[in-house]
Amino acid sequence: MHDSSMDQRAVGFLLGLIDADAAARIRRRIGAPPPGANARRVAQAVLRLTPVPSSVLVWILEEDDPELNAVVYGHRSADVAMRRAVLRGVPFGPSRTIPLPVDRVLRKHADEPPVPQDVVARGLVGALRAATAMGPARTAASMVLGRRDWQTVTAADLERPLPGYARWALSVRPDCPPALRAQFGSHAKFAHRVRQAGVLAGPAAYATEHGPAAHVLKVLSLGPATFPGRVRDAEDALRPLVREHLDDREEAWAVLAQLIDTFHGTAPELIMTAGAIA
Repeated sequence: MHDSSMDQRAVGFLLGLIDADAAARIRRRIGAPPPGANARRVAQAVLRLTPVPSSVLVWILEEDDPELNAVVYGHRSADVAMRRAVLRGVPFGPSRTIPLPVDRVLRKHADEPPVPQDVVARGLVGALRAATAMGPARTAASMVLGRRDWQTVTAADLERPLPGYARWALSVRPDCPPALRAQFGSHAKFAHRVRQAGVLAGPAAYATEHGPAAHVLKVLSLGPATFPGRVRDAEDALRPLVREHLDDREEAWAVLAQLIDTFHGTAPELIMTAGAIA
């Protein structure tokens, strides 16, 4: 097996989708390490160094966990809006309505950027309506924080459509509600920008449609410790393929472990290829 933590984590994620006894036997056969202790702490350390689509950070924020929020705050893929939301304790999970406590270290050492003057002067919706270029639109859009603000923006756009730049800036926000993005209408340029911004349709789509497989599976391997509420969708999408094409076949898993380092396709393509070769 290629000796890299990325490959080990990627294969380990898939092994977690089969019977535990069979998985332990296959780990011994292909030289994969067993699941380690302190999984959450290790996952947080790996996450800090791993580039991820911006939607993954939103999935983590949905856990409404101050410790995880602090990791998101320091991540290279976090934008100004995410960092501002973390410092304000804005809840992202569906069941929480009151602000979150802020991580002690963040509270002591991080300062929230000032509210843009245009938002101070015009209000949130007024600043969005006044945006005649992408820069001001992004600045105004960065002040949409939490469900109440998204509801306000949705109502404003229904009353009178927001300008194109504002819609564009809001659409590429990974926490933009899908219904609002659909309300903005379909446009090829919008769709392209949304993809470029790392906005994903969901964990199942990420698991089955994106590549390269090794990186996608590595990111998903962090899920049980950092976005458990979302990773199950990815597991459910891949489990039938793993059981059909790999299951407890040691040779198939050995082939997968050999292929994964250089395979550029999606996870389903990797799984089916390894099974077919074996």
